Amino acid sequence: MSNQNEKLPGLLSDAVLKASEPVPEDFVEVKGIDYSKEESVNMRARDLIKSMRNMGFQASSMGEGCEIIDEMRQWRGVHRDTLEDHEKTGEFDDEGYQKTTVFMGYTSNLISSGLRDTLRHLVQHKHVSAIVATAGGIEEDIIKCLAPTFMGDFALKGSTLRDKGMNRIGNLLVPNDNYCKFEEWIVPILDTLLQEQTEAAEKLGKDAFDADSPAVLTPSKLIDRLGKEINDETSVLYWAHKNKIPIFCPAITDGSIGDMLFFHTFKASPQQLRLDIVADIRKINSMSMSAFRAGMIILGGGLVKHHICNACLMRNGADYAVYINTGQEFDGSDAGARPDEAVSWGKIKADAHSVKIYADATVVFPLIVAATFASGQ
Repeated sequence: MSNQNEKLPGLLSDAVLKASEPVPEDFVEVKGIDYSKEESVNMRARDLIKSMRNMGFQASSMGEGCEIIDEMRQWRGVHRDTLEDHEKTGEFDDEGYQKTTVFMGYTSNLISSGLRDTLRHLVQHKHVSAIVATAGGIEEDIIKCLAPTFMGDFALKGSTLRDKGMNRIGNLLVPNDNYCKFEEWIVPILDTLLQEQTEAAEKLGKDAFDADSPAVLTPSKLIDRLGKEINDETSVLYWAHKNKIPIFCPAITDGSIGDMLFFHTFKASPQQLRLDIVADIRKINSMSMSAFRAGMIILGGGLVKHHICNACLMRNGADYAVYINTGQEFDGSDAGARPDEAVSWGKIKADAHSVKIYADATVVFPLIVAATFASGQ
């Protein structure tokens, strides 16, 4: 210290000018992007996020998330020819090598937003193995095939919108007529499904309760059928059907689909369409148990987050996990929980690579996908 500092009171010197210990060699220096350099101009998303890795805060978390996603999608195990028949239960790539089973979860607001196109890309190109969504994440995908959603404003007055027949989702607007179109589209499909279910049950008798029976309709089977019937390449459900990627929705009745099913019970009385949720929990848990490695990419929280995490509990934890949401942990919410809380439950392995990114998924997930799945690497 300088002679000038020696004149300071001892208390002040100790409090403000406390000497640092030597910096450990493994410390990483905080750095940002130097736009004066030619390589920093018009960067590709992959290079941009790599440059943000040591910025700190959520920029660093996003960079870490991209590294984890790259690791989960690029991992390869042994070739199937080296395995016994009973060991060939997980997923393999096109060349026959073991690969990660990737579970993706998202909440309905993200399908309502333009992030739907990013999610559709992942399903269209088979980057994920299974999806868990809320009811709105199913119906809003179909509704967008029938009529558009529009930009609005967070400050629009609810009572005025109600008078105009407009529904607000954040700063998005959905005309109520869109849901009328959805009803007109889905009711004939529900009629057909009820007829098929009834005929199969009558034909099979006691065998109608077998898990693979055509008389057993699960939420994932219903969603697959909706994807087939919509036959629209802008739809997530369409590509999930085409690529045989199951979409699970354990709360299928919590939305407009639930309204349609409710209305249908009056129309179809005394017969009613039956959905088996037990068969679906067996299906997603079995996928997890058979996975050679399991990865989770979860946008939002609540049901979709917990359903995937709980499925991974059945295999003693996921190997990779990337959470993206704005939830805080002080109230004990599932959305707010960091990955380490899931480790305590056995839903993420103790040595897993995991991160939580505190951000709006519509901001960061397009960048993440551009830097990973869509990067060509």
